[in-house]
Amino acid sequence: MRYSVAVRPIPTLRRTADMVFPRARVAVFVDGCYWHGCPVHFKAPASHTEYWGPKIERNRARDAETTRVLRDAGWTVLRFWEHDDAATCAIAIRATVQDCTGARRATGQK
Repeated sequence: MRYSVAVRPIPTLRRTADMVFPRARVAVFVDGCYWHGCPVHFKAPASHTEYWGPKIERNRARDAETTRVLRDAGWTVLRFWEHDDAATCAIAIRATVQDCTGARRATGQK
């Protein structure tokens, strides 16, 4: 499975995915618990809350927008948290890439 690391799935979109499988059109993001506001592990900072609260919310809104834009452009988007089990993520990524590659071949897309 060929992939690129830390690249823009769509060159004109100023968003970088952690892994991109261009042939299958799959973009993978591994979101950090702090920076992306994990519902399980995020702990709001005690200082500079007027900055950090809105900053984390902007990050979450940007993540949602990125997912929407990529899906609208025909990409499959996978998002994982940094605390997710790596082996489980790898299995999900592999299955998704294989499914998407097969679907693209079946429809005659490159």
